[in-house]
This record gives sequence, C-alpha cells and structure tokens, in this order.
Amino acid sequence: MSARRQVPIGLGAGTVAWAAALVLFVGFWQLGGNAKWAFDYPKAWQIPAQRWIGSAMKWLVDSASFGLFTFTDLTRFIASVIDLPYRLILSLLSTGFLSGQGSNAVEIVPPLSWVAVILIVGLMGYHAGGRRLAALVVLCFGFLAVFGQWNSAMVTLASILVAAPLGIVGGLLLGIAAYRWPRFERALTPLLDLMQTVPVFAYLVPILFLFGFGPTAAAVATLIYAMPPMTRVTTLALRAVPSEFRDLGHMIGCTRRQMTWRVMVPSARESLMVGVNQVIMLSLNMVIIASMIGAGGLGFDVLAALRRLDIGAGLEAGLAIVALAVALDRLSQAYAVKTGAPPKATAAPGFVARHPYTLAALVVVVATALAGLAVPALQHYPEALQISTGGVFSEIVRWINVNFFDVLEGVKNAMLLNVLVPLKRLLGGMPWLGVTALLAFAGWRLGGLRLAALVGAMAFLIAATGQWEKAMITVYLCGISVVVASLIGIPIGILSAERERLWRWVQVAIDTLQTLPSFVYLMPAVMLFRVGDFTALIAIVAYAVAPAIRYTVLGLHKVDPRLTEAGEAMGCTRWQLLAKIKLKLALPEIMLGLNQTIMFALSMLVITALVGTRDLGQEVYIALTKADTGRGLVAGLAVAFIAIIADRLIAAGAARTKVRLGLE
Repeated sequence: MSARRQVPIGLGAGTVAWAAALVLFVGFWQLGGNAKWAFDYPKAWQIPAQRWIGSAMKWLVDSASFGLFTFTDLTRFIASVIDLPYRLILSLLSTGFLSGQGSNAVEIVPPLSWVAVILIVGLMGYHAGGRRLAALVVLCFGFLAVFGQWNSAMVTLASILVAAPLGIVGGLLLGIAAYRWPRFERALTPLLDLMQTVPVFAYLVPILFLFGFGPTAAAVATLIYAMPPMTRVTTLALRAVPSEFRDLGHMIGCTRRQMTWRVMVPSARESLMVGVNQVIMLSLNMVIIASMIGAGGLGFDVLAALRRLDIGAGLEAGLAIVALAVALDRLSQAYAVKTGAPPKATAAPGFVARHPYTLAALVVVVATALAGLAVPALQHYPEALQISTGGVFSEIVRWINVNFFDVLEGVKNAMLLNVLVPLKRLLGGMPWLGVTALLAFAGWRLGGLRLAALVGAMAFLIAATGQWEKAMITVYLCGISVVVASLIGIPIGILSAERERLWRWVQVAIDTLQTLPSFVYLMPAVMLFRVGDFTALIAIVAYAVAPAIRYTVLGLHKVDPRLTEAGEAMGCTRWQLLAKIKLKLALPEIMLGLNQTIMFALSMLVITALVGTRDLGQEVYIALTKADTGRGLVAGLAVAFIAIIADRLIAAGAARTKVRLGLE
C-alpha cells in the first residue's frame, strides 16, 4: 500500500510546485510595477553584442592576417574553389561553354540538350529503382521543360550539384571526428544546434559581407545550412555499427584509418545515404532562399514574383521546385536502398558489362548533341510548345478578392481584434525577469539544474542584448501559429492514422507542402489579406501544419496492437480506445511533432518579415538589406535561443512522459 501511495503524493507535490510558481509569477507581474527594470531591461545594462560583432567582422575583413595571407585572401580562395566547379556545371547544363565575357561572349560548345538531361536522369532512375522510378523522374524533368522552367531549373540544379557534394563530404568528416573524439563532439553539438536554429537570413548577412553578392556566396550559405544533418547522421550511423564488425577489424589488424574507412563507413553506408538525402533536400531549400544574395535560378523567379505579387508565375516556379525536389529525393532514396543491398556478382569482366549505364549516358550525350544540330527543337525546348497556367491562378485569386472581400476582411479583423492583438499586448507586458525565472523553473522541473541554467541563461541573453520586445512579438506570432497548426494538424493526423487510403492522399499533400519554397506561401496570403500579422499567421500555419500531422500519425501507428486488442476485449468503444489508450501512448510522439511544428514556424516567421511583421525576423531582414552583420547575427541568435529553449523543454517533457507511461 505504501508503494502505491508514493505516486499520487509525488504528482501532488509537482502540481503544487507548478501552481506556486505560476502564482508567484502572476503576483510579481501585477504587483511589481515599481520595479521598472524588471519589465524593461535597462539600456545601461545591455550587452553591446551588435557593436562587438560588427567590429570583429570589420577587423576580419580589413586587418586579420595569418602570416602569408590575409582573411580576405582566404575567403577569395574559398570562393574561387567553389566557383570553378559551379561555372563548369553551369556551362554544362545551362549557358554552354563561352569564349569572351558579357555581351561579347560567343558560344563554343552548347550545353546538354533538354532531351539529353531527361534521358540521363531516366537512366539513373532505371538503374536505382527500375521502370517506375525512371518514369517518375522523366515526368518531373519533363514538367520543367513543358512549363518553361528549364533554364532556371538548370541554374538551380548546378548550385545543388556543387553545394550538396561539399556538404556531404564536410558533414562526413565532421561526423567521423565527432565519433572519434567525444570532447570534439561536445564542443561541436552546440555549434550544430545554432547552425540549425539560427534563421537562414541571419547568416546570409555575414556571408554577403565576406563573399559578396553572387552564386558563390549562395553556395557557402547552402553549405552551412545543409552540413549539420549529415554530421549528426554520420555520428549516429557509426555508433550503430554492430560491435562484431569492429571486433573483426581489430582481429585482422586494421589500423585506425583502415578501421574507419574500410570497416565502419562501409558498414554504415545505408544510414549515411539517409544523411545524403537530407543534404540534397536542404541544399535545394537553401538555394531558393539564397536567391536574395545572387543564387539565381528558380529561387530568384519565386522572389521576383513575390515582389510584383504575380501569384501565377510564383506558383509555377514553386511547382518546378517541387518537381525537382521530388526527382532528387526519390533518386537519392533509391540509391540509399540500392547501396544497402548486397552487390550482385557479374561474370563478364569487360568495361561494357561493368558500366552499361555510364556507356549509355555517353551515347545519349553524343547522339542528342548531333541530333540537336539538325533539329534545334531537340537542343532547346520550343517556346511555342510551352504551357503556362499562371494566368489561371492569378485569375482565381482576383475572383476570390472581388466576390469574397468582405468575408475575408471580416475574418481577418475578427482574428486581429479578438485574438492576435490581445495576445500581443499580454505577452508584451510580461516582465523579462519573471519570464526568465519561470522558464528556469520549468527547466529545473523537467530536466534538472543543467536545463534550468541553459534556458535561464538564454532568456537572460535575449533581454540583455536588447531584443526582448521583438522576441515577445516573435513568441506571440509563433505561439498562436503553432496552436492553430496543431488544432488543424492533430485531428487530421488522427483521422489519417485510422484510414490507410486517406493517409496516402494526406501524405502526398504534406510532402508537396514541405517541398514548396517558403516564399510561395506568402503570395496568396498577401494577395488575399494584404500585409500584416494575420497574413504572416496564414503563411506560417500552412508551412508548419505538416509535422503536426506526420508525427500524430507516426505516434498512433507505433502504439502496440496488443494494447488495443486488450482494450477491445474489455469492451471499450472506438472513442474510448482512441482517447484512453492510443492518444495517451502516442503523446510523446505528438509532443515531438509539436516541437517540430515550433521549429517550422520559427523558420517561416523570419521569412514573413517580407510582409510587414515587426519581430526578430524583421530585424534580421533589415540587417540583410543594410549588410549590418552585428544586428543580423544578434537578432538571429535570439531566434535560435527561442528555438533551443522550446526544443529542450519539450524534449525533456516528452522524455518524462515516456517514463511515466512505461514506454522506456
């Protein structure tokens, strides 16, 4: 009996502690008005981080030297190393090989024809996954040609073909180093967290400052954005290699280098290909955003369409990005599966037998090049055969605006007056000291003193760097967007988990949503609701709803069927099975989905600065337009701190929930 009483007493003590903390917070908030320094962080106490970072960047560019070369020489060398393969691939896919510069340039060798590229990716699809995959990638690349997006898509593809291999190699080497040296991993992990949570716009500012405007700077930004997942996957994959393989390597006398490259890496090959897939997808996403610093291609088309509010052109370019993303994603996944399969023995030793697809690709290149000389339509897709649906989408939006303007304005004003503005004022009036203390208390209750110190220090730094007011606007917009996305996504996830056919359709929809570039979400929202917080809310919810759906379905599918059968045997109704068993056991996964929804919302929130929000995202965007490195990085780090606080608290809560439910 005494053992049974310990659980409710512990839960009661925890509830009392939470209630006491909330009462103290509300009391201080309402009665501590005389302590103005606790509500508005005094300017005299602020840490001048913006000035320090700006001075450091100026010193790097103007004065930093490594003896034989300066820091500027180093950045120029890096830029030239990246620019050389980029120009080569761009010439091969888009511009052709030219003699001369500017308007005097003359084409010596034409680029690969659209027919050649489509046939080559078709061969790759057939090699990796058979006829169905070949047909899919051919259709995706054919879409690019038919809808007039070929040239822009090839510029984007050239950027990916440069950035992705560099990101894969860099992430692999960092992951191996982290696996070998635990101290290096402990030092690297916070840096990876920052790289994945600092808004993309924030590190466009120093990259623009160091590398200038152009595709090379965009490639560097893409590397920084895409490398962390490969690093993490590499470390996890090497740790997951069975001990038998390591023991075998030691028995046959492998050196440390041989153990790494001939035993560990080949054994983890299948898992490493998952990281390769992630690098390709993130590179594609980043190349779009990096169009703001000269990447060109489809990203520039989307950005230009957003600036002139041409939803048709923007959506077509966005769908072209989806087609390119689907083709690259399916190819990389198929090669991941093929890499993990045991190799097939081949009796014929000849070159043709060993490399039939390479030979076929060379034949295709030569044959299409010769055919293109005789039939120009085989070299460049004819404009007369191109299709455009841009006018249709623009007309649909115009029709909605004409016929439903009053309804849309009513919904917008009702949300602003009854939800958004009151919540904004509520959070804006909270004392920074009380919020910091409450977050530290939550960290202590969920994860101990270390988590309390982490979240408390990050909240304090947001206030101490002068970002508290804008951070509260960021939290308000992110918070309401996450609530709305969860209210939409979790019920859809519950319905989809119970119906396999519905889940297949929903999966296609959310895969499409996750591959559409962020800018595309802004265009219909702006054209229907104009600029402001409500427009940002619509765009963020559309972007962030996918993980809420996906993780809810994942959690419900992971529930042990034996527990469901036991509930049915006890006479539970379908609703009771869902509410009392399935949802409770799926709660940890749903909480992780909430975590990912917050991450998606924060990443989209920075981009909504383009539609007039006044939060940290606007600070980052202004810093980008002014090339103010200190301002951009400080605001970006504040967004990263918000993301890390939410991530750590929710992860700790999910871990405690798993323990409480007996899942661990």
